[in-house]
Amino acid sequence: MSSSSSMSRRVFLQGMALAGVMGAMTFRPLRAAATPATETAPGRAQQAPLFPQAPLMQQPFALLPTGSIKASGWLMRQLRIQAGGLGGHLDEFWPIVGPDSGWSGGKGESWEDGPYFLDGLVPLAWQLDSPQLKAKAMRFIDWTLDHPWENGMFGPRSNDDWWPRMVMLKVLTQYHELTGDARVVPLMTRYFHYQLQALPARPLRDWGRMRWQDELLSVLWLYQRTNDARLIELAHLLKQQGYDWQGMFAHFPFTQKTDAEALRKQAGGSDAFMQDLGLQVHGVNVAQSLKASPVWSVVSGQATDRDAVHHQLQMLDTYHGLPNGMFSADEHLAGRSPSQGTELCTVVETMFSLELALAFTGDAALGDRLERIAFNALPGALTDDMWAHQYNQQPNQVECSLHREPWTTDGPESNLFGLEPNFRCCTANFHQGWPKFANSLWMATADQGLAAMSYAPCAVTTTVRGIAVVVEQSSDYPFRQSVSISLKPQHAVAFPLRLRIPAWSRGTRIAVNGMPVETTPGFTTIERTWAPGDTIEVVFNAEVIVEHGYNGALSFSRGALVYALPIEENWVEWRKRGPTHDWQVYPGSRWNVGIKPDVPVKVSEYAIGEKPFAGAAAAVKLSLQGQYVPAWKASEGSADPVPAHAEASADEDVQSLTLVPYAGAKLRITAFPALG
Repeated sequence: MSSSSSMSRRVFLQGMALAGVMGAMTFRPLRAAATPATETAPGRAQQAPLFPQAPLMQQPFALLPTGSIKASGWLMRQLRIQAGGLGGHLDEFWPIVGPDSGWSGGKGESWEDGPYFLDGLVPLAWQLDSPQLKAKAMRFIDWTLDHPWENGMFGPRSNDDWWPRMVMLKVLTQYHELTGDARVVPLMTRYFHYQLQALPARPLRDWGRMRWQDELLSVLWLYQRTNDARLIELAHLLKQQGYDWQGMFAHFPFTQKTDAEALRKQAGGSDAFMQDLGLQVHGVNVAQSLKASPVWSVVSGQATDRDAVHHQLQMLDTYHGLPNGMFSADEHLAGRSPSQGTELCTVVETMFSLELALAFTGDAALGDRLERIAFNALPGALTDDMWAHQYNQQPNQVECSLHREPWTTDGPESNLFGLEPNFRCCTANFHQGWPKFANSLWMATADQGLAAMSYAPCAVTTTVRGIAVVVEQSSDYPFRQSVSISLKPQHAVAFPLRLRIPAWSRGTRIAVNGMPVETTPGFTTIERTWAPGDTIEVVFNAEVIVEHGYNGALSFSRGALVYALPIEENWVEWRKRGPTHDWQVYPGSRWNVGIKPDVPVKVSEYAIGEKPFAGAAAAVKLSLQGQYVPAWKASEGSADPVPAHAEASADEDVQSLTLVPYAGAKLRITAFPALG
């Protein structure tokens, strides 16, 4: 244990005493039988989801156990691309998660990167039912479960930070839902009991203090399985020591770009205050905070806690919102200019927070936001083969090269595509984005039904009111606007089925076995007895929407997709990094165009390629006209902020423009100056 993080003698003795008590404890076994560690337990995919019981507050939806939903169609292709890229091979050449990782018994990296990597590798491996990927995951999981500390701690002994264990707990909960491994619950119980004793003398700090809600998820997960009252005590202690995100957003002080100089001025010379202030505006912390109030509401029982996420999102949209559904954070909150960026870690953590907040609040609008991020910001920061990623992505991204501007705190590699540009956290952490999205497509309802929360091709295997049910969903959404759902219960069973209706869809049409169903905003509920072979057809109405943003800039969306003007890309290899490369990308065409707000737009649809979001064969294109704006230029490799008053060139004709889905253009303009 390092000297900077060692426990006091009193806490050490408490831990040793607790270890003796733990050794004598008999833990209540789970209902599911234990299975070999690398196998999926038979029938585990048919588990009924668990809802909070008293004294916890009920929630409208609950995620199905990990493994209940299997991707298909284009989403399965996307997962296979991830496995064929960094997601499936990172440990083979990146020492951070290689054989010497502290999380598999080595002397290498022992902080957050190993757990981050597993947080995406575990759901990916079981989604693909890949023996190779499962074996990679088990190297870490077996070591972690088989080498607990004597006092109840677990993980590398060279690091006793609470934060990386918060991530590893999320890994273990997913793994247990997939396998029923009997080692998980005792290890988590011992750890939480130890932590309850240790936290008063060694409280949460730094990252753990800001991210306490991520551990609360695992505490509540275990409580639902053991009813251990001490876990509720721990939940209250985590809340007490954790940062008050709800209070910060209630009087939101960060209404402009927060650069390092501004932070120093606000700090008033106090190093401790400076550090805390930097953590408050750190994009990943903010992304993870979006789940804090909804998750805590299960313990507090307060609707005000449950609904606080809406105000948080409103503040972020108002002062830092971007057209791709994200907020700027490169890596601190950076204002509304679409030339500012967003860290990829922030994207995937926002997605995970929204998936949970959607379950805890039941607000369909969070599903709209989740889809916009998943179908735009997530693939937009990755190469089409997922062998390289960006640390920061920009909606208006005209060059990816070595420049210090316009980042608030990051370095010149910030928007390069590569193995670990700027900082390595995203290299390990981005893998959770697609697999967890797939696992959240459908949820259980509190009245013992099912709900379609997001739309993508998949198959659901679960239990509803004691009956095994399979739901198959086929669709090319979001590239197309129709969804087909087939229900296959073991035998006829009555239950409510809810379909999320996106706010952008006016005149959505739903039919059950060919008979029309009346739709309602938010969620449409269909209550009936479902028989094998019943079908549901859903057709959304996606019109092109012109959105007004920073300085009146115009952005174009249609359904869940945002569209951008692709700039010709010249990829230049900067350095080789094992089987991948770090790349700079330079523009080969003009980009500084403005568009009139009332411009007519034509929509054209094309075949959906093997790489769904690849710009070279875009599945949907928008055609419209614009004019060059000579005064709008670039400096330090970034487009200047969109001008509020743009004047078109008097010497050039109107230009025909073709916009493609945001993620298909790695150099792009997403927010255009408004002409006239």
